[in-house]
Amino acid sequence: QEELVESGGGLVQPGGSLRLSCAASRSIPMIQNMGWYRQAPGNQGGLVARISNTGSTQYGDSVKGRFTISRDNIRNTAYLQMNNLKPEDTSRYYCYADFPGTGRTWGQGTQVTVAS
Repeated sequence: QEELVESGGGLVQPGGSLRLSCAASRSIPMIQNMGWYRQAPGNQGGLVARISNTGSTQYGDSVKGRFTISRDNIRNTAYLQMNNLKPEDTSRYYCYADFPGTGRTWGQGTQVTVAS
């Protein structure tokens, strides 16, 4: 059974930074896409960022220029570096991975709160 374990959320002041991690239960070079969605109560949520196994990336419009997604195929981990955080970034962030032959697996989610 595939598993993703997330870490790195927390409380940060506006303008601050956090780095989220998403560790996969097995080797990730075969995983086509990894990324994060976010969901806040009352909000529709949406894609934050994703990265393919070739390294191509895509970002949600609201985070472009502030967030950077990367993946370390040796550590089987994806990272989301979040800089210049804003209160509207407050949400629960969910990591996902598209394992071949298994489909999409989700992490448990991690809360990010941006407040003074």
